[in-house]
Amino acid sequence: MAYNVMVVDDAAMMRLYISSFLNSLPDFKMVAQASNGKEALDKLAQTPNVDLILLDIEMPVMDGLEFLRHAKLKTRAKICMLSSVTVAGSPLAAKARELGADGVVAKPSGTVSHDLHEKTGDELAQVMRSLMANVAA
Repeated sequence: MAYNVMVVDDAAMMRLYISSFLNSLPDFKMVAQASNGKEALDKLAQTPNVDLILLDIEMPVMDGLEFLRHAKLKTRAKICMLSSVTVAGSPLAAKARELGADGVVAKPSGTVSHDLHEKTGDELAQVMRSLMANVAA
């Protein structure tokens, strides 16, 4: 069984890198993507079977924190922040957790991390599987 993932990031290249990463994992598949929180909320209504959302924080129109405020009322999907500003212990990581983020993983090298798979892939996959195991339990 593959878990359905929505990727929300304003950088088209980052969405491509995340998609490539997800394609390397047999237990996850990308079913939707959005470039900001508002677009993601609209897509959630059209894609009700999303199990996990990988969410950036810094985006135009509606950022990741504002998306969290709304999404927790509209979906049961687990939400993992994947952002260059959510390094462990940062105020934004704490705020994301406070607003309902289920997991937080920092992008390894800035807004568009071309090295996501190599530097953070194992950690991200572990967090994603842990979140999904908690759902299945």
